[in-house]
This record gives sequence, structure tokens and C-alpha cells, in this order.
Amino acid sequence: MSESTRVAVIGIIVENPGFVSEINEILHSYSEFVIGRMGIPYKEKNISIISVVVDAEPDVINQVSGRLGRVPGVTVKTAYSKK
Repeated sequence: MSESTRVAVIGIIVENPGFVSEINEILHSYSEFVIGRMGIPYKEKNISIISVVVDAEPDVINQVSGRLGRVPGVTVKTAYSKK
């Protein structure tokens, strides 16, 4: 990736499993920027935690986070690298 890109971790908490396919569709549409992804089902709380590492321009990272954050029952937080 170019020097104008940043590495970021997008943390996703899914409280409504009915929207997992929508989350996957969004992530798939940005798959060219995804470095890695980890999903953890937390059955005791009936939630899922997904962390996605991306390398993209800040505008693209904001687009992904924004689209994910508009999905009902989903909370999203993004942490950016300083470089």
C-alpha cells in the first residue's frame, strides 16, 4: 500500500446476529484493504466480537466504519496507527 494509507483496527461488537450477513457483505466489499480478520462468538453474552485489520486511506477506513456502524445492533470503534 502507498504511504498515504494507514493501518487501523476496526472493532465490531454484534448484538443482533440477524445482521451478520449484512456485516459480511460490507466487509467483503472492502476486502482489498483487509489484512486480517478475527471473529469470536461469546455465547454467554449472545454477542460476537470481530476485529478487522485494514490498510487503506483514512477516508476508506471511515467509510467502512460508518457503514458498519449503521447496521442495527452493531457497535464499531476504530483505532488508527500513527504512521
